[in-house]
Amino acid sequence: MKPVYRSIFLAAICLPSAAFAQSATEADDPPRDVLIVTGTRSPEPIATDRIGGSVTVIGDEMLNHRQVRTISDVLRDVPGIAVSRVPGQTQVRIRGAEGNHTLVLVDGIEVSDPFAGEFDFGTLIADEAARVEVLRGQQSALYGSDAIGGVIHYRTLSGRDAPGTTVRIEAGSFRTVNAAARLAGAAGALDYALSATLNSTDGTPGARGGTRDLSSDTGSLSAKANWLPSANTRLTAVVRYASAEGEFNDSDNDPASPTFGFQIDTPGNRFENEAIYALLRGELGLLDGRWTHALSGQIADTRRDGFNAAGRSFGSEGQRLKTSYESTLRFGDDRLQHRATVAVDIERERFRNTDPSGFAFTGLRQIDSAGLVGQYELFIADAVSVGASLRRDWNGRFADTTTYRVQGSYRVTPATRLRAAAGSGVKNPSFYEMFGFVDGRFIGNVDLEPERSGGWEIGIEQGLFGDSLLLGATYFENELTGEIFTTFPPPDFIASPANRDTISTQRGVEVFATAQFGEAWRVDGMYTYLHARENGVEEVRRPAHTASLAVDWQASGDRGGVTIVARYNGDAVDVAFIDPSFVPVRVALDDYLLLSVNMRYALSESVELFGRIENALDEEYEDVFSFATPGRSAVIGARARF
Repeated sequence: MKPVYRSIFLAAICLPSAAFAQSATEADDPPRDVLIVTGTRSPEPIATDRIGGSVTVIGDEMLNHRQVRTISDVLRDVPGIAVSRVPGQTQVRIRGAEGNHTLVLVDGIEVSDPFAGEFDFGTLIADEAARVEVLRGQQSALYGSDAIGGVIHYRTLSGRDAPGTTVRIEAGSFRTVNAAARLAGAAGALDYALSATLNSTDGTPGARGGTRDLSSDTGSLSAKANWLPSANTRLTAVVRYASAEGEFNDSDNDPASPTFGFQIDTPGNRFENEAIYALLRGELGLLDGRWTHALSGQIADTRRDGFNAAGRSFGSEGQRLKTSYESTLRFGDDRLQHRATVAVDIERERFRNTDPSGFAFTGLRQIDSAGLVGQYELFIADAVSVGASLRRDWNGRFADTTTYRVQGSYRVTPATRLRAAAGSGVKNPSFYEMFGFVDGRFIGNVDLEPERSGGWEIGIEQGLFGDSLLLGATYFENELTGEIFTTFPPPDFIASPANRDTISTQRGVEVFATAQFGEAWRVDGMYTYLHARENGVEEVRRPAHTASLAVDWQASGDRGGVTIVARYNGDAVDVAFIDPSFVPVRVALDDYLLLSVNMRYALSESVELFGRIENALDEEYEDVFSFATPGRSAVIGARARF
């Protein structure tokens, strides 16, 4: 990244208050008390300003104005998050945790691949009406395994919240076509939302110096319905189908080649992934709504297949069956409110390696587990809220575990809020890490133990100028033990995972600023400093500095607008296997700045034209060593609402 770009951008991030101090007193308040469902196991939602931990909500309007098509792109605007994008597996790391340390929910359904133990964010294409809730910090006391780094919950809006019919179509560089459609509404006690997305591209070269364009086709179909047969009863049903097909490259495995260990053009390599997710949930309120109950069942069914020039080369299947019961009793008066919650999770994960080589075990394996959660929340007027959660997990394969989380929030003045949180987390090894097999390249380790984490954070939020400006800062520290990493033991030097006997530490600072002045302008900025070390050595793909700045201008009467987003990713390190000795070599990943310019114009109340330029500075950058990324691109499209 050019030094002049970096200097200008970081200066803009560090000087928001000076610019915003000129805002008029007529400014709209930035949202501070948005209700979310992810921050508690109670069937009742909780306001973000009553949570002691770090929460970010990305609303439907923000997704629309920034023209987000792949959710991983907008996650770069969230403090503490770093994104690594490669074909077939886009990873998100929260506060320096690993990519598989984040619990990912879509409309309340756990969507990580049961076989791989991780979710590919490259497959999550934005629907026309959705929002994203991000909780940072250990959340295992609420959700069990996988939530070491935090939780990301992608939620499509209901037919009652966002009724109508919307159709979107766009096309642009690299022969990219993106389309979405949504039909939603409400009739009496029933509301519904049907949606579809598609993203197709011929792609760009995926290897440094390569010429092979990597095409991909990603899409989804979803249906969501709510039925309220009575004032105190709700039934919710969700079904989602996701499909992703794409091309990928291999690394050069010829020790005599000058590109040994680098990605090289590999014609014929492609993948096909499919997933079906479903949820059925019933809610009942008793004692005038003071005693709520929720019973749910969900399923995630995934299939992955890989191909090379000779035919099918690898594959896997995974299934997760989960049922949960949640009950909350609310008591007290207007000044002092108590919420006591009990939750039970029962889960079965089944997996199968469908490797066609004949060398791997292809039988079905499964792991059963159960978790019991106790949660207490206290709200004192509008000033104080505290909460504590304790979870016990029983696992059919690993040792039983207990995790905790405590948090508190205190509004010192109407404009100043102090908050703090602490907790522990656990991540069980995935099926692939234990039993995975790739002939001559990877062997699983059945003796792996769960990874464990503990951490704390403290933060402050300050409103200024009649709350037209909201500033926030958080300091955090985490410690991870038993980290799973890849070894290359002699004499064959075939990759195999193992638990480290050293400690991984992460600490850092997250800063954000949100300003809304008048109806025309909104500015959002964030900066994160991260210090992530494993036994004193810098951890890979964790940039020390990340930042984002978004400036949004809206014309009067909703006639159109312009949104400019700059996303900075600092220097990082990676490991490369470019030495024939198979000893990993640490390499540098240069910093970069991605600039997106998004424009929209309303032809009428129902038809909107839009366009955008992505990577406007035409940065050449890599999120992962030798994996090339797209250059500058342009897109134009139209949206119709009925």
